[in-house]
Amino acid sequence: MKCELVENRLIVWNIEDSRKLFGNGYYGKPIGIPKPKPDEINVPLILDLIEGLYLLENKKISIYREKKKVNPKVMREICKTEYHNFDKKYLVYKNFRDKGYIINPGIKFGCDFAVYEKGPGIDHAPFLIQVYSRSDHITSTAIVLAGRLATTVRKQFILAIPKGKDKVDFLALDWWKA
Repeated sequence: MKCELVENRLIVWNIEDSRKLFGNGYYGKPIGIPKPKPDEINVPLILDLIEGLYLLENKKISIYREKKKVNPKVMREICKTEYHNFDKKYLVYKNFRDKGYIINPGIKFGCDFAVYEKGPGIDHAPFLIQVYSRSDHITSTAIVLAGRLATTVRKQFILAIPKGKDKVDFLALDWWKA
């Protein structure tokens, strides 16, 4: 499947390819369809750079910029210019995707990722993920804010802390009444 890199997004122009990518893992966002069902896709698909790199590395797509093919090394460098702590965030993204979860940007929740078990429109994302480095200082106020947000939207807040080049430690926060 062919994608075009336009600024900081990837576009799948072929409608059939858009339908397949979205239907086989909920990759991307169909242009102008807020809560799409796979069989309703009849528009191009916009992919986030992180999911584009993941799909490229897994040989599901090919990426072109100005009619020239982009290899995974170049794509990774592009991602690093667009994302703060890209390598850590990508490791977390890859960890969840490799386990079969659907992982989307969590910007509307004020975190790095929202994670679904089945897919958007099928279930609600049960997890909100924030990626931290082992050296990051996390204040008690930040933990309380994250917990309150997650509780308000009925989700579990998870701190993802990459460990080395291929492992991630997780710390899940649950809030309960005594």
